[in-house]
Amino acid sequence: MIKKYLLTTAYAGIAAVTASQAAALDEITVAYFLEWPMPFQYAKANGTYEDEMGVKINWVSFDTGTAMSAAMASGDVQIAVSQGVPPFVVATSAGQDLQAVDVAVSYSDNDNCVVAEALEIDKTNAGELNGKKVGVPIGTAAHYGFLSQMDHFGVDLSSLEIVDMAPADGAAAFAQGNLDMVCGWGGALRRMTEHGNILLTGAEKEELGILVFDVTSAPSSFIEEEPELLSKFLKVTADANAQWAAGDNKDDMLAVIAKDAGMDPSDAAATIATFSFPTAEEQLSDKWLGGGAQDFMKGVANVFVSAGSIDSALDSYEGAVNADPLSSASN
Repeated sequence: MIKKYLLTTAYAGIAAVTASQAAALDEITVAYFLEWPMPFQYAKANGTYEDEMGVKINWVSFDTGTAMSAAMASGDVQIAVSQGVPPFVVATSAGQDLQAVDVAVSYSDNDNCVVAEALEIDKTNAGELNGKKVGVPIGTAAHYGFLSQMDHFGVDLSSLEIVDMAPADGAAAFAQGNLDMVCGWGGALRRMTEHGNILLTGAEKEELGILVFDVTSAPSSFIEEEPELLSKFLKVTADANAQWAAGDNKDDMLAVIAKDAGMDPSDAAATIATFSFPTAEEQLSDKWLGGGAQDFMKGVANVFVSAGSIDSALDSYEGAVNADPLSSASN
């Protein structure tokens, strides 16, 4: 069932003619997440992207990265901000011609799974999760983290009742006692922890090689046809990240970012405190787009293949990463 969902989502609209994406250069559509506060939203809310790029931008919010993939496949979306690596890998493994063009955010502590407090299960007795009901947003970073943690703890996936649920829906069902474990990110994850506990901290996950980061992605056709437009987009994003890192205007920025993310300022502050935003120079290094991201994508794909979630992985994910637009932006 999981495989069917993933492949259906990944293949949706792949055969669509995408040349029309850039046909009308007076506007583009960009995907992003609500309850996922990031510095780019300060520039978004202030119209900086439109001013610098010279086009109208239709900003559309999505619940999952898999939905972003489908929207890009159909030609409805030209750029996706903060798409999780796992849904990106699922799509590219299925043949969708997407490329990652920057590292949007790294967030080991802000994407996790939570076990119902009544079960009294933690990392010392995680094997007791066998047979439990779990809410997971399939094909996302949370799904990859879930699979990796279950593998680490030796939990039999076939014994679990796995329900595909967006984080907000999973948090609501978890609060009502309808799930034994639930996985998600952002504001939804904080609501989940009000009713349970995590198994592993972000640092503990990283020690196991469970990285958590998102990319900015786009269809290869759009990147090829509009490299300058994309570079301008990435430059505005990098400038917003630098402004946030400088810290001179954080209070004002946070108020704008929180409102744009649909969050209370205190919740937005708690969420963004667990994020890191690599500089363009850092992103172009071997750790990220210079090789590390591609290797990690291959590892994610292999985990999904082993779990039976996708049929096969690409031999290499080198072609799924394009650092040229970011290099141009940094220059």
